[in-house]
Amino acid sequence: MLIIKLDATDSTNTYLKKLALSQILDDYTVVSTDLQFNGRGQMGTEWVSDRGKNLTISILKKLNDFHIQDQFNLNCMVSLAVYDVLHELGVPNLSVKWPNDILSGTNKLCGILVENILKGKFIQMAILGIGLNVNQIDFKAIEKVSSLKLLLGKNLELDILIKPIVKQLKHYFELPPLELRENYLKVLFRKDKPSTFKNAENVNFVGLIKGVDIAGKLIVQLEDSTIRKFALKEVKLLY
Repeated sequence: MLIIKLDATDSTNTYLKKLALSQILDDYTVVSTDLQFNGRGQMGTEWVSDRGKNLTISILKKLNDFHIQDQFNLNCMVSLAVYDVLHELGVPNLSVKWPNDILSGTNKLCGILVENILKGKFIQMAILGIGLNVNQIDFKAIEKVSSLKLLLGKNLELDILIKPIVKQLKHYFELPPLELRENYLKVLFRKDKPSTFKNAENVNFVGLIKGVDIAGKLIVQLEDSTIRKFALKEVKLLY
């Protein structure tokens, strides 16, 4: 497994994508950096990290005949890989908040950004970006955020987390899609619990998370027992 270490970069996803398009790289090539000054999350949000305190990596996955309609499976694979490694470390109250944030209780530990390189209707390569809060303890005004150090009471070497994550990622790429989805739903945050949401019109409503469909839409049962499906930009879980 090739690990490319950078002192600083704008985005590990951007760096790895450009590299993969310009030369032949091995499957599961990893780019890691001490400082990412233009880190991105879902829907263009910014991911901020102190230099050298957190794990900021992107992993290249080469794919064959992986249809674009199955792209949410990639989110499931990365989420579960990180979840497993944190579970082995003894991080308490872990869950995956749809679509792919890793939480301890209600505090965010990890954000994931999957970007795909397409060839027709198929995904040729996937760039799997992971931002994991490890040794940072001051998040200033950001709420509902934590780190492994805050939860476990000790510093962790960043590099020792990379190989276990890649190992678990390989495991989940071998699973049948149905089994993969079942594993994802088992750890889904607030599944089958009454929760408050805000829709695209900024109207709050209450519902139960029942699952996620093949396209990655959140399946919610409303108070009148009707079922609605929401894309990422259409709903926000308020807890």
